[in-house]
Amino acid sequence: MIVVPVISDMGTGRSIYYSRSNLVELTAMVYYLSTRISFDIAAETLKRPKEQEPELFISSRGKRFILLLSAQDNSLSLVEFDRKIAITSLDEGKALIPLWLHVIYQQASW
Repeated sequence: MIVVPVISDMGTGRSIYYSRSNLVELTAMVYYLSTRISFDIAAETLKRPKEQEPELFISSRGKRFILLLSAQDNSLSLVEFDRKIAITSLDEGKALIPLWLHVIYQQASW
Protein backbone atom coordinates (compact mmCIF):
# COMPACT_ATOMS: atom_id res chain seq x y z
CA MET A 1 0.00 0.00 0.00
CA ILE A 2 1.36 3.41 -0.94
CA VAL A 3 -0.41 5.51 1.71
CA VAL A 4 -1.36 3.76 4.94
CA PRO A 5 -4.45 5.26 6.61
CA VAL A 6 -5.18 5.25 10.33
CA ILE A 7 -7.59 2.42 11.17
CA SER A 8 -9.78 2.59 14.25
CA ASP A 9 -11.39 -0.51 15.76
CA MET A 10 -13.59 1.60 18.05
CA GLY A 11 -17.37 1.35 17.81
CA THR A 12 -19.20 -0.80 15.31
CA GLY A 13 -17.25 -1.89 12.29
CA ARG A 14 -13.98 -0.33 11.27
CA SER A 15 -13.34 3.29 10.52
CA ILE A 16 -10.52 4.41 8.28
CA TYR A 17 -9.14 7.89 8.68
CA TYR A 18 -6.59 9.74 6.60
CA SER A 19 -4.34 12.14 8.47
CA ARG A 20 -3.23 15.47 7.07
CA SER A 21 0.10 13.93 6.04
CA ASN A 22 -1.79 11.07 4.33
CA LEU A 23 -3.74 13.63 2.28
CA VAL A 24 -0.52 15.40 1.28
CA GLU A 25 0.98 12.02 0.28
CA LEU A 26 -2.09 11.20 -1.82
CA THR A 27 -1.98 14.63 -3.46
CA ALA A 28 1.74 14.15 -4.17
CA MET A 29 0.98 10.77 -5.76
CA VAL A 30 -1.69 12.36 -7.99
CA TYR A 31 0.79 15.11 -8.86
CA TYR A 32 3.45 12.56 -9.85
CA LEU A 33 1.02 10.50 -11.91
CA SER A 34 -0.13 13.68 -13.67
CA THR A 35 3.42 14.08 -14.98
CA ARG A 36 2.83 10.79 -16.83
CA ILE A 37 5.50 8.80 -15.03
CA SER A 38 4.75 5.15 -14.29
CA PHE A 39 3.00 4.11 -11.09
CA ASP A 40 6.13 2.27 -9.88
CA ILE A 41 8.33 5.33 -10.31
CA ALA A 42 5.66 7.54 -8.73
CA ALA A 43 5.49 5.19 -5.71
CA GLU A 44 9.29 5.19 -5.41
CA THR A 45 9.27 8.97 -5.82
CA LEU A 46 6.84 9.25 -2.93
CA LYS A 47 8.75 6.79 -0.77
CA ARG A 48 12.18 8.40 -1.13
CA PRO A 49 11.32 11.83 0.39
CA LYS A 50 9.47 10.14 3.25
CA GLU A 51 12.65 8.20 4.08
CA GLN A 52 15.10 11.07 3.66
CA GLU A 53 12.98 13.97 4.98
CA PRO A 54 10.09 12.64 7.11
CA GLU A 55 8.94 16.18 7.96
CA LEU A 56 8.13 16.92 4.31
CA PHE A 57 4.62 15.51 4.54
CA ILE A 58 3.92 16.64 8.10
CA SER A 59 4.65 20.36 8.07
CA SER A 60 3.45 22.77 5.45
CA ARG A 61 6.90 24.01 4.60
CA GLY A 62 7.07 25.45 1.14
CA LYS A 63 10.53 24.22 0.18
CA ARG A 64 11.43 23.19 -3.33
CA PHE A 65 13.18 19.90 -3.93
CA ILE A 66 14.11 17.83 -6.94
CA LEU A 67 14.38 14.10 -7.16
CA LEU A 68 17.30 13.13 -9.35
CA LEU A 69 17.13 9.78 -11.10
CA SER A 70 20.51 8.19 -11.69
CA ALA A 71 20.74 6.61 -15.13
CA GLN A 72 23.30 4.06 -13.96
CA ASP A 73 21.43 2.37 -11.12
CA ASN A 74 17.90 3.90 -11.30
CA SER A 75 18.26 5.28 -7.77
CA LEU A 76 16.55 8.47 -6.66
CA SER A 77 18.16 11.14 -4.54
CA LEU A 78 16.31 14.02 -2.90
CA VAL A 79 18.11 17.36 -3.28
CA GLU A 80 17.00 20.84 -2.29
CA PHE A 81 16.33 22.72 -5.53
CA ASP A 82 19.34 24.41 -7.04
CA ARG A 83 18.98 25.80 -10.54
CA LYS A 84 22.59 24.96 -11.47
CA ILE A 85 22.21 21.34 -10.34
CA ALA A 86 18.94 21.02 -12.27
CA ILE A 87 20.39 22.46 -15.49
CA THR A 88 23.58 20.39 -15.20
CA SER A 89 21.52 17.23 -14.61
CA LEU A 90 19.35 17.93 -17.65
CA ASP A 91 22.40 18.73 -19.78
CA GLU A 92 23.86 15.34 -18.74
CA GLY A 93 20.64 13.59 -19.76
CA LYS A 94 19.63 12.74 -16.19
CA ALA A 95 15.95 12.67 -15.35
CA LEU A 96 14.67 14.86 -12.55
CA ILE A 97 11.30 15.23 -10.92
CA PRO A 98 10.35 18.56 -9.34
CA LEU A 99 8.89 18.37 -5.85
CA TRP A 100 7.41 21.80 -5.21
CA LEU A 101 5.80 21.41 -1.81
CA HIS A 102 3.86 24.64 -2.03
CA VAL A 103 2.14 23.36 -5.20
CA ILE A 104 1.29 20.04 -3.58
CA TYR A 105 -0.07 21.74 -0.45
CA GLN A 106 -2.17 24.09 -2.58
CA GLN A 107 -3.64 21.12 -4.45
CA ALA A 108 -4.48 19.21 -1.27
CA SER A 109 -8.06 19.80 -0.15
CA TRP A 110 -8.41 20.17 3.59
